[in-house]
Amino acid sequence: MRYPRRYNVVLAIGFGMTLALASIVGSWAGAGAAYALEAVLFFAALTIGVVVVAGGQHPYPRFGPANIVTTIRAMLAALAAGLVGHPASPAVLWSVVGLIALVAILDGVDGHLARATRMASAFGARFDMETDAAFIFVLAILVWQYGKAGAWVLLCGLMRYAFVAAGRLLPWLAAPLRATRRGRIVAVGQSIGLGVALAPIVPPPASAMVAVVTLAALTWSFAVDVMWLKGVRPPVE
Repeated sequence: MRYPRRYNVVLAIGFGMTLALASIVGSWAGAGAAYALEAVLFFAALTIGVVVVAGGQHPYPRFGPANIVTTIRAMLAALAAGLVGHPASPAVLWSVVGLIALVAILDGVDGHLARATRMASAFGARFDMETDAAFIFVLAILVWQYGKAGAWVLLCGLMRYAFVAAGRLLPWLAAPLRATRRGRIVAVGQSIGLGVALAPIVPPPASAMVAVVTLAALTWSFAVDVMWLKGVRPPVE
């Protein structure tokens, strides 16, 4: 697939801003250059990956304000991703909670902008979805890393990727899903639930209980989607 060069400017600015912010945050958090490197690699992998997979599905000459907002969300997710493998003080964890709140707010903004500017696209939807999925996976890792829940909490981040992988084996699972309020609420609830579990004022085992509820909601939502896809799949000839 030919690289869509019209995205280069926005992504290059996002890359530079992520590096600058991560350098400042890494110094403040005591993680140094390793933190900044992880954050930048996360941002690059996410944005370039989406462009390679779905770049040709953006039919407009401009990147669009909605995709710019999603790029900002990817930058914020990268700041959280930089903490993987590093210790964190309560102040740093509170900062992550703040990032989660900001990302949740912006998550509702990009979709509204796409519709308001009439620039909704399959690329924008994929960018939004992959940013959400990657951020939730990072948060699940942090909840486990900081001892707020067992390794099972990683299922909150892995379940979506397992679902995509299953679609490779069972094509009916790869059929487009309908957009539902239930799906949106559960998706937002994942980041909120994991954020609550991460909060310094929520110690184990209370944090694990919050994570259990969060994972249960996600499991239920995926089960509903699977049953719906099974019900609408075409008969085998």
